[in-house]
Amino acid sequence: MMATLNVSLPDEMRTWIDEQVKTGKYANASDYIRDLVRRNQSERDAINLALIEGELSGSSTKNVMDILKEKRSRA
Repeated sequence: MMATLNVSLPDEMRTWIDEQVKTGKYANASDYIRDLVRRNQSERDAINLALIEGELSGSSTKNVMDILKEKRSRA
């Protein structure tokens, strides 16, 4: 069984949704919204796992600025 949810959107957002449906990737607006929710759930789960992994990896002697400098130098 599926629940129904009525949502008010600005015209620009509705136009965006309609354009996404027209690409053929989505059957209708509901299909598009369900995909967005699924992606958001996956992203949240991935962030939570990354945070847990970070906590389990132990402490670092580096500060945030050191880490950012290293990342920039690798790019």
